[in-house]
Amino acid sequence: MHLSDLSFINFKNYREANFEFLPGVNCFTGHNGAGKTNILDAIHYLCLCKSFFNPVDSQSIFHDEPFFVIQGNFEVEQELQNVYCGFKKNHKKQFKRNQKEYQRLADHIGIYPLVMISPSDHQLILDGSEERRRFIDAAISQVDNHYLDDLIYYNKVLLNRNALLKKMNENPQYDEGVLVVFNEQLAEYAEKIYAKRRQFIDEFIPLFNELYQSISSGMEEVSISYESQLNDHAILELLNKNSRKDIITQRSNYGTHKDDLEFKLGEHPLKKFGSQGQQKSYLIALKLAHYSYLQLKKGYKPLLLLDDIFDKLDDQRIKKLLAMVSNDAFGQIFITDTDANRVENIFQEIGVDVRIFEIEKGSIIQSR
Repeated sequence: MHLSDLSFINFKNYREANFEFLPGVNCFTGHNGAGKTNILDAIHYLCLCKSFFNPVDSQSIFHDEPFFVIQGNFEVEQELQNVYCGFKKNHKKQFKRNQKEYQRLADHIGIYPLVMISPSDHQLILDGSEERRRFIDAAISQVDNHYLDDLIYYNKVLLNRNALLKKMNENPQYDEGVLVVFNEQLAEYAEKIYAKRRQFIDEFIPLFNELYQSISSGMEEVSISYESQLNDHAILELLNKNSRKDIITQRSNYGTHKDDLEFKLGEHPLKKFGSQGQQKSYLIALKLAHYSYLQLKKGYKPLLLLDDIFDKLDDQRIKKLLAMVSNDAFGQIFITDTDANRVENIFQEIGVDVRIFEIEKGSIIQSR
């Protein structure tokens, strides 16, 4: 599978753009702010129905225009498949595959699997547990549509349960029988989510360990552990036992919405003891393991998007990484960098063809 061409109108800082891609490595170069990353985001839209960076679709429209359109053709087993994404202000986002509109965007997720590595990935290490849960959920959702449904239902029940807890705090005479029902519903979906997260982590960790050792040349020991209240307790028991605490705090203190991942370098937290280079290598290994997981589950190679990967990596790790992702284990790759000559020289050195698009102020000024 690969993206053969891409076009968009009124998208971010582009009035209009058209690209034809190699099935292998494609690179967008130019100064910061030129619009390189916006091209990757357009590809992200086509594959996952949303921006990687901004959940508000209207903020992806060029200046004061009323709409944007993104289109692309994917070649899958020598057959072209057209994907269309259109958004107009104050209207519902429209998504089509081969001219057939989706009723549910969730049905598109996973058809064209994608992994993106971005400087914003540092949030996985530095920010709260929500970012790490989002990483797990994004990985599983691309291979299991039912998981996405379970998440949606779980979050609806959680929202309703929290609203009820607030009412019960304000009115102690409120019927607790309703809370028992919400506990049972929340537990049902929590158990499904936990089981799938547990399976994912068990399959993911060996992939991650192997990739990190390759990127770091075996210089460091790293680990990941899945932290969940469900590791040691039945969720329904926790909910029923701690109902009074939940009423007092007016929120649900137990459930899969509290899950987290612990990242370690040796015996120490990566967040506190990892250097910038070690953290960057850790993040790249996480994302490449995500790629390997998707390929294993889907049976074909996802797209790989590398945004500004040269930042905070030394030359040795850069060459090792690019040599790794350019081999037959990986499919189509899209890269951004500020230096066209650097990209060209590195790929010449490792013997890989690359198509380079030079970008300036939302326009393609040269391609080679």
